[in-house]
Amino acid sequence: MSISSDILQIEGFRISPEFTYPLFFLLLFFYFSLVISNIGVLVLIIREKSLHQPMYVLFCNLSVNDLIGNTVLLPQLMAHIISTRRVITYGQCVVQAFHSHTFGSASHMILSIMAVDRYMAICHPMRYGSVMTSRVVIGLSASAWGLSLLLVSILIGLTVRLSRCRSVIQNAYCDNASLFKLSCEDVSLNNIYGLFFTVLLFSCSIGIIGVTYFKIALVCWTRKSKELNNRALQTCASHLVLYLIMLWSGFLTIILHRFPDYPDLRKIAYILFHVVPANLNPIIYGMQTRSLRAKIIQILQRKVTAF
Repeated sequence: MSISSDILQIEGFRISPEFTYPLFFLLLFFYFSLVISNIGVLVLIIREKSLHQPMYVLFCNLSVNDLIGNTVLLPQLMAHIISTRRVITYGQCVVQAFHSHTFGSASHMILSIMAVDRYMAICHPMRYGSVMTSRVVIGLSASAWGLSLLLVSILIGLTVRLSRCRSVIQNAYCDNASLFKLSCEDVSLNNIYGLFFTVLLFSCSIGIIGVTYFKIALVCWTRKSKELNNRALQTCASHLVLYLIMLWSGFLTIILHRFPDYPDLRKIAYILFHVVPANLNPIIYGMQTRSLRAKIIQILQRKVTAF
């Protein structure tokens, strides 16, 4: 039996009434925090000509990705937390799933490019300027976005072709797995492509970041330079921590779709996958990058002086 209704119900979070508004305001705080910080970084980099360098192009990509990924997810999630009627149209659900998977895919690819950038800066500083030019970084960024959009378009395209026999999203948000679970048709092709997509994305990002960080560690160990070690630790540790948070929360989300007994843990992991890196990226990269930090401090000092 096929359902023609365009309205879907969302299961949402199963929380006690006394925790409804604390959770809502917590998510609201995180959302406003990431919006203000990421827009601030974008505006600063665009306005300051001295920051028009390859590394800051990657920062802009991260900020744009974080803003899009979280804006598609969090406002609607917060509305459903305080609402007794949790509904969404099928079209809106597809758009949310598309942007959410694009966010995840682009995050992996951009962080992989950043790992290569850090490798060149630390291990080949004399060649860095000639290899990692603005043109090269813009080309790599465009490729990352293009490949993400292509892979996710196929992923979601395979799902929207299916007829629906259910109208309840067994989740707090829309993703590809929740969408194809609405169908009673054979979803073997969706599972096969989803597995291919996940393995390709994770193996490439883990491989690139693993190899570049191994080479950075090897160079630091052989050269035994305290200055080089400090620079590598300062620039790489935060990048690695953010990547590991994103990696494991993403792993949990995918794995827990196979274990329906832990729905709330899956929902929390998915939100952490979006919210934590988006809030930490501007803080860590903004304060650990000397030029960007100097500009932020300079602007803050002007504001204080003005008052």
